[in-house]
Formats: sequence, structure tokens, C-alpha cells
Amino acid sequence: MPEPAPEEIRLECVLHALADPVRLRIVAELAEPGCELNCLAFDLPVTKSTGTHHFRVLREAGVIRQWRRGTSKMNTLRRTDLARLYPGLLESVLAALRSRPAGAAQG
Repeated sequence: MPEPAPEEIRLECVLHALADPVRLRIVAELAEPGCELNCLAFDLPVTKSTGTHHFRVLREAGVIRQWRRGTSKMNTLRRTDLARLYPGLLESVLAALRSRPAGAAQG
């Protein structure tokens, strides 16, 4: 399934996508405005197929946008869409991640 159009992004899907430590880690790594990262740039503690699953959940929920650049699959947060639909949600999640004690479970 491709990413949803902005008007199709549902809060319960976004919250589900953000409810996993591995997916939160991906979101945290994409948090810098304008950040675009290749899927291989993430050092995730999961197998490649499990990582693919996590990226798919984030994409289908409307949290990230993915596209091909040559042979690479690039990722970025859908900051504008999420901020328009759910003001403050992404910023609150990112602030909570930053305030976690060092060594807290990250997936």
C-alpha cells in the first residue's frame, strides 16, 4: 500500500506506528528538519525484513514518506502533514524521546 494522502492519515494509525521502540528510533533519526535518509543508514537492532516491516508501518500510517533515489529507498518525516492534522503531536513525541534517560530502551 502506498502512503496515504494527507486527508487519509488517521490518528489511530499514527499512534500505532509510534507505539514501537524501533519505529520511534527511526522517527528520532529523521527528526532534523529536511532530513532524508536511506533505509540502510539506520543501525536498527532487527533483521532486514523486520526493518522493512517497520518502515512499511510508518509509511502506511502517514508518518514517513518514502521514494526511490536510484537504487536507494529514501525516507523523510511528513512533518507538515502531521503538524497540520495533529498540531504538536510529533513535537511532543520527539520531546519525550529527548527527555528519556540515557540507556532507556530504544528497540
